[in-house]
Amino acid sequence: MTFKFKKDQLVIAVAAAVMLPAMNTYAGGTISFGEDKSVSVGLGMRGSFSSVENAAPNGTSNSQNFSLDSARIYLSGSLNKRIKGMLNTEKDIAGQGFQAIDANVQVAIMPDVTIWAGRFLSPSDRANMAGPYYSLGGGYWAGIASRYGYNGGYIGRDDGVAVVGSAMDGKLAYSFGAFEGGTAFQIAPVTVGTRTGSDALMYAGRLQFDFWDAEPGYYGTGNYLGGKDILAIGLAGRSQKNGAFSTTATGDYASYSVDFLLEKKGVGPGALSIEAAGYDYDTSNVFLSEQGTAYSAGVGYIFDQKVGWGQLQPFVRYQKFSPDTNIDTTKYDVGVNYIIDGYNAQVGAVYSNTEVTGAADVSAISVAMQFQF
Repeated sequence: MTFKFKKDQLVIAVAAAVMLPAMNTYAGGTISFGEDKSVSVGLGMRGSFSSVENAAPNGTSNSQNFSLDSARIYLSGSLNKRIKGMLNTEKDIAGQGFQAIDANVQVAIMPDVTIWAGRFLSPSDRANMAGPYYSLGGGYWAGIASRYGYNGGYIGRDDGVAVVGSAMDGKLAYSFGAFEGGTAFQIAPVTVGTRTGSDALMYAGRLQFDFWDAEPGYYGTGNYLGGKDILAIGLAGRSQKNGAFSTTATGDYASYSVDFLLEKKGVGPGALSIEAAGYDYDTSNVFLSEQGTAYSAGVGYIFDQKVGWGQLQPFVRYQKFSPDTNIDTTKYDVGVNYIIDGYNAQVGAVYSNTEVTGAADVSAISVAMQFQF
């Protein structure tokens, strides 16, 4: 894996490296400038090696590839008790530089109610809110069933404003907002066609209830690695008039989902986790390939006893997307994570099999590492 920095990015990285030894030892470090005034900095990366069946140039051999899947710089700040901000970057698609994925301010108008404004993840399902760094098995696995990134900018982010709050001692969480949706419907990373008709905003919301331990924060976690007892149900939806557009047609976009997470400590020698989600996508028949239903489910188990530096967490996962073209995509994953320091240091291996209607199955083996500082 090769890191390539532009000059100004290299300066930022070096400065961060110099400051970190004087900071706290957890991932990211904080410099205080006075009462409730601070700036925090952190770094994150995910890299992997994969071998994919019949994916070599000759069409019959396995491909062998190293990949820098993600590289991020995290910056956040606090102006006072009520006003905070966030600036996070991700390497661009070509891997030649960085671009902002989060750039927002959070204003707490009440202890349990905050206004978010700028660029950030719009309310959606748990898989999208957790992202590649905080999910069972990690990585960008949530691209088959969870397809919210197709309606909300780069890596699911969008420009807008949202109300984020909680009630009932944090067990009821809600978020509702209005967003630009200017890159509303995409195929791969490329926006298809030109929107016609009215220029409407995209409205998105999420409602979640935790029956056992309450979950903090707006950006979520897909798995607590045995740290909490969780029984949660979440509902999410988004819609945009004229939000699905091609070179020949424009239609409305809507998507709805329900997700479930159960985690229980003390189940035998470790903690058990079970997750599931269902989705419905509607593009007013503009994109039949992105209109349909989807499902996902996963089971993980993390052992309390350490083996060397960390804990073992085997898992299995299932995803299926059934579009109105009747060309289904189904993926099965079986893997194991080695948890060294929560989500700050992990190594994992996974075997996957992908089935597409009318095509040959594709098997792959990948080994990934994740570190955050």
